[in-house]
Amino acid sequence: MKSNYISSSTIGLKFLSLFFSTFAAMKNTRNFCIIAHIDHGKSTLADRLLEYTGTLSERQQQDQVLDDMDLERERGITIKSHAIQMEYNYEGTAYKLNLIDTPGHVDFSYEVSRSIAACEGALLIIDATQGIQAQTISNLYLALEHDLEIIPVMNKMDMDNAMPEEVEEQIIDLIGCKPEEIIRASGKTGLGINEILEAIIKKIPAPKGDPEAPLQALIFDSVFNSFRGIIAYFRIMNGQIRKGDLVKFFNTGKEYNADEIGVLKLVQQPREILSAGDVGYIISGIKTSREVKVGDTITHVKRPCEKAIEGFTNVKPMVYAGVYPIDADDYEELRSSMEKLQLNDASLVFEPESSAALGFGFRCGFLGLLHMEIIQERLDREFNMDVISTVPNVSYRAFTTKGEMLEVHNPSGLPAPNYLEFIEEPYITAQIISKSDFVGAVMKLCIEKRGTLLNQVYLTSNRVELTVELPLGEIVFDFYDKLKSISKGYASFDYHITGYKQAKLVRLDILLNGEPVDALSTLIHSDNAYRFGAKMCAKLKELIPRQQFDIAIQAAIGAKVIARETVKAVRKDVTAKCYGGDITRKRKLLEKQKKGKKRMRQVGNVEVPQSAFLAVLKLD
Repeated sequence: MKSNYISSSTIGLKFLSLFFSTFAAMKNTRNFCIIAHIDHGKSTLADRLLEYTGTLSERQQQDQVLDDMDLERERGITIKSHAIQMEYNYEGTAYKLNLIDTPGHVDFSYEVSRSIAACEGALLIIDATQGIQAQTISNLYLALEHDLEIIPVMNKMDMDNAMPEEVEEQIIDLIGCKPEEIIRASGKTGLGINEILEAIIKKIPAPKGDPEAPLQALIFDSVFNSFRGIIAYFRIMNGQIRKGDLVKFFNTGKEYNADEIGVLKLVQQPREILSAGDVGYIISGIKTSREVKVGDTITHVKRPCEKAIEGFTNVKPMVYAGVYPIDADDYEELRSSMEKLQLNDASLVFEPESSAALGFGFRCGFLGLLHMEIIQERLDREFNMDVISTVPNVSYRAFTTKGEMLEVHNPSGLPAPNYLEFIEEPYITAQIISKSDFVGAVMKLCIEKRGTLLNQVYLTSNRVELTVELPLGEIVFDFYDKLKSISKGYASFDYHITGYKQAKLVRLDILLNGEPVDALSTLIHSDNAYRFGAKMCAKLKELIPRQQFDIAIQAAIGAKVIARETVKAVRKDVTAKCYGGDITRKRKLLEKQKKGKKRMRQVGNVEVPQSAFLAVLKLD
C-alpha cells in the first residue's frame, strides 16, 4: 500500500513540476516581429539583436544574416519573413525571444500579415533620416488590428542627416506615445540595442494559452526540403506537442506522425516537447504540397481541439500574367516547381491555361510587379526553369448583354463586342507621402494615370500626404519607378483596393503578318489605345529580328488597324552582277526576287523573342 502511495505522489509531483515549468517557460517567452517601411533598417537591427543575445557566433556573423536567399542579398531587400529564437538573460532570469523579421515592400505585405498573427508585440522601426513613410503607417495598422504591443524605435541615429526631433514629433502624432517611450537606436553601431531588449521583456506580454488544453497550433509558413519533405512552421496557441505524437491538419483532415519537432535557431534545433506560446517547426514526411496550407491548424488525433484557429484571409492577387515553359515537355516540371514555390510563398496563385502562341502554361496571380519578377527569378535559380511571361493584366469584370458577370484575367477571355454590355476595372486608394517640393510633379503623374485627388494633408511644413484614387491597371507597370524618379527617391507609396468602376476599355491586339499574337494582347483604356498601339509597334520593330521576308506589325482594336510598322526583309543585291546594259535586265531580277519574298512570307514563321514580351512593361 505504502509503495503505491509513494509512486502516485511521485507522479503527482512530477506532473506539478512539469506544469509549473511549462507555465514558467510561457511566462518567460516573448514573441515579436519587426515592421517598417522598405529600407528603414529592419534586417540590420535584427542582426544586432542576434549578436547581443549571443545567438550567433563570430564566425556566423554577416550582414543581413536572416536574409538567406541569394536574391535577397543581391537586391538588399527582404522577400521572406524569417523566424529565429534568441535566449537572453535579464536581471538573472532567462527569457526566450522569438523574433520574426518581415519584408517592407508593399508587394510582400501578405508575409507581414502572417508574421503579425504569430506575435504579441512589434518593433516599429522608423528611419531617423526619412521619417514616417506610407508602408510604416500601413504595417502599423495591421499590427494594431491584432492588438499588438507597439515599441517605437528610431533607427539610423548614427547618420549625419538624422532629424531626431522632427521624426519624434511624427511618431508621437502617429501612435500617441510619450517622447521617452521612443528608443533611439542604430543597427550599424549597436546604439540602443540593450534598451530595445529591455523594452521587449517589460512591455510585450507573455503569450496566453493553456498548456493542458487540446493542441491548437497555427501554421504560418512552410518550406520544401528535397530530403525531408515539407517542413511546416507553426505557433502553438494551446496545448503541447511531443516528438512522435500522432497529429492531424484540421482543414485537410490528414493524419501524420510528428517525426521531428523543434525550434528555429539559425539552424533547426530538435526538441522533445513544445508547449503553448512556442514557435517551432514540424517534419512529418509530407511529400505533397497541397496537403499543407498556410493558416491551417495542427491538433492531436486522440484529443482534438473543438475548432480550428481562424487562419488568414485568402490572398487577393493584384496582377495576372501567363507563365509558360520554353520547352513544352517541361510543363509538368513547371507545375511541380510552382507547387513547391507556393509552399514558401502563399501569396502566389496559379491555374492551368493554354495559349495558341505559347502552348500549355499557367495563369498566375501576383501581388505586384516586383512579386512577379521575384517569382520568375526564383523559378530560374531554385528550380532551373526557363519560362516566358506574358504581358501582366489586372482582373476585370465583364458584363454581357445577357446580364452575366465574368471575371476576366486575360484579354483573350473578353467576350465579343456584340455580346459585351460594359467592363468594370478595379480601383485603388493610394497614400503617397512626399516632400512638398515634388507635389506638383506627383499630382501630374497621378492625373496622367487617370487618378483623382481625394485629400491632401501637410504632415509637417515640408512633408505632404496625398490620398489619390487610381485604376489598378495604370499603376501595375511602371508607376512606382516613375514616382521614385520624379521625387528623387523621397516619395513613398502604399495602396489598398477599394472596388470596381465602369470603364471605357478596349482590347488591343498585335498582329504579325495578319496573325494575332495572343500573348501580346492587352486591355487598355480607349483614350490611351492609339498612343500605346503606335509605341508597341515601334518597339517590336526594334526587337523582332529581320527575316528573309517583310514582316507587317499591326496594332488593332477589333477589325480596325490603328498603327503599323514594317520590318524590312534582308535583301541580297541580285543586281550586283549586272554591269551596265539594259535596265530591263535589272528590273527582271528584282521582280523575280519580289515574287520569291512574297512566297516565303506565306510559309515563313515570325520568331518573337522573349524581350518583346517584357518590353511592353517599359513603355510609357
